[in-house]
Amino acid sequence: MSQDSPTASTPPPTPQGGAWGGSRPPADSSTNGLAAGGTVFAGIMLFVSGVLAILQGIVAIAKDDVYLTTPAYAFRFNLTSWGWIHLIIGVIAVVVGYGVLTGSAWGRVTGIALASLSIFANFMFLPYQPVWAITLIAIDVFVIWALASYRPTDDAEALL
Repeated sequence: MSQDSPTASTPPPTPQGGAWGGSRPPADSSTNGLAAGGTVFAGIMLFVSGVLAILQGIVAIAKDDVYLTTPAYAFRFNLTSWGWIHLIIGVIAVVVGYGVLTGSAWGRVTGIALASLSIFANFMFLPYQPVWAITLIAIDVFVIWALASYRPTDDAEALL
């Protein structure tokens, strides 16, 4: 048997970046650069929005009459409950924002999950602070995009 025959024992080459194996296809450098900058922004925004959520939670826990109350709202909670929800999300966001800025994979994955959770929490908080809730929803969408599309290189260090 010759080496050129189709019955040779060499396996066929596997495609790279396909759905069934191989490595990821190389990322477009302009998209990856934008996503890397977006990831730094996402880490900073997670950290800052975490601090603001902590303050928002403390205000809602300490003084219920600061926020507007909406009667007959389908997702109505006691404002003290909203305060605890925002306080817990805020503390987690500060830790995850630090994880994203240090370049850890767990920070990116947890950041996506936390930003998704934050979208739902801010949607339900719309009647109490509509402009702020919509602003945070838009920022969370960008955070999810930046964290999901960033492909660090093997020798990548901390983002800052």
